[in-house]
Amino acid sequence: MEHVDGSAHLANEQTAPVWAVFGDLMSGLLGAFVLILVGVLGVQLELQTNLQAEIKKREQEEQRRMALEKALAIPLASGRISVHDGRIGISGSVLFAMNSDQLQTEGRQVLRSLAAPLAAYLKARDEILMVSGFTDNQPVGKRNSQFEDNLELSAQRALTVARALVEEGVPRSMVFAAAFGPEQPVASNGDEKGRAKNRRVEMAPVPKLNANTGRS
Repeated sequence: MEHVDGSAHLANEQTAPVWAVFGDLMSGLLGAFVLILVGVLGVQLELQTNLQAEIKKREQEEQRRMALEKALAIPLASGRISVHDGRIGISGSVLFAMNSDQLQTEGRQVLRSLAAPLAAYLKARDEILMVSGFTDNQPVGKRNSQFEDNLELSAQRALTVARALVEEGVPRSMVFAAAFGPEQPVASNGDEKGRAKNRRVEMAPVPKLNANTGRS
């Protein structure tokens, strides 16, 4: 009898550690599952937050585009300007003669039609206007010794447009000029049709820089 009891006791001693190890294993697996679940939920929450932020950003951009097109409805209807992704485009041939930074009569009229609606738009949204000049890739020095290169020509054209807008009523503090020369073409420079498209001036309302923080 004592032998049987001893064998049973020995069996219980051998079985008990197995259940203990199994319990520890299950606890570990449960903990790992919880950690994975928390991680997945965190990723999903971040993705949802990023998606909502992106949707909000696109909605704001669409609202800005619609507001800009509404403000410029009359100049747009004339067909002499275009608006794409919040940028107002004017063909260089409308504004300037080839390799010149002097405004043509038609160019002055276009800018005059833009000045009042642009000033109202910028004031309402507390934004400023970036006027950017672009050229084709053909060397300008051979055609007009007044300019060292296309970058200088694009800079002078941007300044000319910016000054004309100020003369037509846009506050000086709301306009600044930028030059890109032949960079950022919108068409191939391989033929005259493409080069004509690249000779252009663009205007884009941008957030005003905060003087205290250096941020918009």
